[in-house]
Amino acid sequence: MYLFSRGGFHLVKFLQDEKQNIFEKYDRIAERALLKYEIETNATVRPLNYSENIVYMVEEVERNRRFIFRVGKPDYHSDGEVEAELEWMRFLKKESQLQLPDIITGLNGDGVQKIVSDDSNDIYYCVMFSYLTGTSLNDDLDHLPDHFERIGEITAELHNINRRYSIGLGDYNRPVWDFETTLGLEANWGRWQDGVGLTHETRHLFQIVTELIHQRLDLFGKSENRFGLIHADLRTVNLLSENQVIKVIDFDDCGYSWYLYDLAASLSFIEHMDYVPELIKLWISGYRRYRPLSDEEVHEIPTFIMLRRLLLLGWVGSHSDTETAQQMGVDFTLQTEALARQYLLMYR
Repeated sequence: MYLFSRGGFHLVKFLQDEKQNIFEKYDRIAERALLKYEIETNATVRPLNYSENIVYMVEEVERNRRFIFRVGKPDYHSDGEVEAELEWMRFLKKESQLQLPDIITGLNGDGVQKIVSDDSNDIYYCVMFSYLTGTSLNDDLDHLPDHFERIGEITAELHNINRRYSIGLGDYNRPVWDFETTLGLEANWGRWQDGVGLTHETRHLFQIVTELIHQRLDLFGKSENRFGLIHADLRTVNLLSENQVIKVIDFDDCGYSWYLYDLAASLSFIEHMDYVPELIKLWISGYRRYRPLSDEEVHEIPTFIMLRRLLLLGWVGSHSDTETAQQMGVDFTLQTEALARQYLLMYR
């Protein structure tokens, strides 16, 4: 990487590669947006992640402060959806003991800063959060069993707040993650049919599994005790550990779905690992400590894991420019095939 200064801020850039043009565009948006915040003009800004948006670390040297700054893709969320995300985060911080980031408002007092592109009419929605210290659970997967019971407790607390305040579909302007928007024609993250390295045989297998998932979800239903506003992306990279405390970040995908989808999301990209059954047992134990979970719901957990896995298959295919998708490759499809065959043995 190399470091250069422009407009006061010091931007750390990746070396020239196939993503350089993408970063250049977002860097220009980030520079303009950061002027709308009360931060040091010589702050260092470095990109951390590129997916549905680009996430930056903002570091103030003199005041020794760090922030997480997010520039959203203009076609991913609307203005109202981003505002609703922040509104729900504020509500959760007030009504729970969970450790979540603070929302940093701009000089205009708004949580969302809107930047119109110079070369198009696209609007980029930018938000800033306080930086939470801790180690990502993704950095030490071997120790996940040490944390999954607590993850179950945290998930139950989130769901209990929904029920306590009767939060229903549409109360917050957030996306829906149901069958149609995950595996159907309106898939939010791309169609599984466009996954990497699919053969005629695997397409046929995944289609059978998709139809079975659809049938089982229809029977499972969307009662208020099973379906509501959830984090929807409680995977290891969005959970931080510090002094045995788990902190939750990245509410960018929060929306309406089955509560068990939060468990499935916690197992993202590791669904095929041998230790997953142990993690599920630990999660159930923690969840039941704070919220009922019927045997019928437990029996249906593999359906939600398979739903999420096929959703991720589509994500890998439609996000080939991201580092995560490139790391997955064809192996991810082969591992998904094995999971699909196990799922059919279980429910057919």
